[in-house]
Amino acid sequence: MSSESFLARHRIAARVLTRVALGVVLLVGLTWALWPSPTRTDETALVASTTECRDMVTISIAGRGDTPRAGTTRMLVDENGNELPAASADDYESPWIDQAANAPNGAVDPDSYAAMYIAYPANMASYEDAVNTGVENTQEVMEAIRFSCPDTQFAIVGYSEGADVARRVAMNVGHQEVGADGEYGIVDPNNVVGVVILADAGRASGQGPFPGAENPFSNPDGFDLEYQNGDNPVSGQGALPDTGGDDFGDLNGRIASFCSEGDLTCAAPENISLLQLVINVGRQLDIDALETEQLTPATGIDVATVVSQIAIDAFADIRSQPDWMQSDETFLDVLLKVSDPSYTGPAPTEPTTDPADTSDIPGVTLVSDEQESIETDEMSPLAYLPQKLFKEVIGLIVTNQNTIPVVMSDPYNLTLGPDVGHHFDYWRDADPENGKPLTSADYAAAWLTHLAQQAQAGERIDPSAKLSSEELSQALDEVTATAATLSTTTSDESTDASTSETTPTTTPTSTPTSAESASSTAAESSTSTSADPSTSMSVESSTGTAAESSTSTSVEPSSSASANTTPTPTPTRAATDSTPGTASTPNSDSDSSSQPTTSPVTTESLPTTTQSAPASE
Repeated sequence: MSSESFLARHRIAARVLTRVALGVVLLVGLTWALWPSPTRTDETALVASTTECRDMVTISIAGRGDTPRAGTTRMLVDENGNELPAASADDYESPWIDQAANAPNGAVDPDSYAAMYIAYPANMASYEDAVNTGVENTQEVMEAIRFSCPDTQFAIVGYSEGADVARRVAMNVGHQEVGADGEYGIVDPNNVVGVVILADAGRASGQGPFPGAENPFSNPDGFDLEYQNGDNPVSGQGALPDTGGDDFGDLNGRIASFCSEGDLTCAAPENISLLQLVINVGRQLDIDALETEQLTPATGIDVATVVSQIAIDAFADIRSQPDWMQSDETFLDVLLKVSDPSYTGPAPTEPTTDPADTSDIPGVTLVSDEQESIETDEMSPLAYLPQKLFKEVIGLIVTNQNTIPVVMSDPYNLTLGPDVGHHFDYWRDADPENGKPLTSADYAAAWLTHLAQQAQAGERIDPSAKLSSEELSQALDEVTATAATLSTTTSDESTDASTSETTPTTTPTSTPTSAESASSTAAESSTSTSADPSTSMSVESSTGTAAESSTSTSVEPSSSASANTTPTPTPTRAATDSTPGTASTPNSDSDSSSQPTTSPVTTESLPTTTQSAPASE
């Protein structure tokens, strides 16, 4: 057979095979298209739904850039399968809030507790719009869960920009009026058992960590673990004082608002009115664009538009007050008022002074009503001009006494700087030597764990209730279990010590490990006290060790027992948020040394008639 004949036959075979192959592919494709698609059980089975009722749900709102996003995160759905602006903590992780929000896991049954993260812009393209959206989304999710699960109790946790959201939601819930149908618009305030706010920009001046509580500087109502000794508030107030306050209505006593000295988002000095004006303007600007693009024609137009609108509003507000020249209000006061994003326009006012009556003055002839109007309405205010200028100068000086010191202190580095920024202190602010054994995040974790255990047991918050030492130790045990693993040496020592029998003694012993002190507080001598129950606590050994001696004595409230320990994990630095008026946020690739860390700490204080146990190093 010739080569030409061989090639011709193979070309024919190739064409036939090609057509057959194309036919098979077409047939398979058509079958695939017409065949009903299988149910995506692998996806839908993992979607969190409001129909999965829990005893307690923690609603968490993280800070700038730290939020779940639809399309990249599996979102929560309502009972009809509609997507809600939230994600389960199983589907989203926050390097900052996880420590507190997930603390109850392991302390209660898996079906009893869940944590959710609210999705909202979490940016500075428009701070006020982002926060308002966060408030709306949070309330929407809470309403959806309440609709599906009426008996579910809620806790709320917010940090930084999310703290602003959490506080506004808590105030809305606490100040609700019950409707004609006997229902609340959001949720029943009695079903919100605790609110944790870290770095609250709306914090009031002089506010303690637990506003509205019986002991506003020590602990929330119903949870006797002391946060700190003393009653000295953090100085200053929030950077957005117009949005906050210390009255949470029906939620008073169930709020934990932590602020670190030097964190200008919640501890800004008073008398910085010019900086406050800058902050108000910043709340209406696209700060994200200014950070990335600097001053461009587009960002310049944005700034000019906001500033010009504030100026127009200021003059309109003054014009609405016929007696403004006689008043004590300065032009700077007006600018601060109208620059607030919540400003809605001037309120009409009536003149407080009557035009001068010159009809009885000898030698004065009224030419016409118009002439009298000019003299009284236009000339009289000019008489107050020197006094008004004096007030303007004095007001500018008095209300800006701390402006220059704040500017000179490098406010960005003070608040958000790597390693030193006080905005990250809440994971490293334990100070056992000065009566603060736990970090703010650890304390929040212990409190939320206790609330979750109460919810599982079907208990409601009783402000007059006092916890036993065993209950406090159990809550701290769960915090320790969710924290970072201790070193091998420490773990071995903890295991050996925890299995040994506790012996009552009055002699100082070796320093217990953090795990030991959280799980057992040995009673060296039981004390029958005559102290008021609201300020004292019965100390019991968590291992069941009986007190060998009993003494009747008077115990001061300051001798209340406390056992507080916990190691703190090191959160991974993520895109950090800030409050308007501050500069850009540290990048996520910052040196790990700047991440919030604390070492395990242990303190013990036992009421006794002989001596108190020494504090551990």
